[in-house]
Amino acid sequence: MKISKLSMLPAIIFVLVAFAFTAPTAQAHEVTFGNITLVHPFARASAGPAKMGAAFIGLHNNGSTADRLVSVSVSADVAKKAEIHTHIMEGDVAKMRRVDGGVEVPANGMVMMQPGGLHIMLMRLKAPLEEGENFMLTVTFEKAGEMTIEIPILDVDAGMEMDGGMVAVIRVGFML
Repeated sequence: MKISKLSMLPAIIFVLVAFAFTAPTAQAHEVTFGNITLVHPFARASAGPAKMGAAFIGLHNNGSTADRLVSVSVSADVAKKAEIHTHIMEGDVAKMRRVDGGVEVPANGMVMMQPGGLHIMLMRLKAPLEEGENFMLTVTFEKAGEMTIEIPILDVDAGMEMDGGMVAVIRVGFML
């Protein structure tokens, strides 16, 4: 019995669609605790012997009242300390500054920590952040409380594809 290529098309489409809905997303995950969902946390691999690193997380508040990310911490074997930072422009120079008082996440809203904006600065790294490795980071919210999450370390250019949001990084799949 000879099977034509055209008759196989529905089976091929079925397999591709099934794969798209069952395959894990690449380097993407989310964690929910309380009303807060942490979306696609990641860090960039260190460039050479750099003593600083950065981690990024989307913060989604599913609740009807605002919450606030008040602090972040990392284990002592990764870095001396972690702080919430942002970029500000002073004239033509972009500078990083610590964010005092935390970051408000509005009710039913989202705050993006991404390259070029809010981020978690890892200061005085104990060793370079190596692509493919992970480390644990603790985030503390005013209402939702404290949660320790795993941060995957991606390549040094991770997040560069972001254009005003995390969509390009969060969902990787097939489009038919």
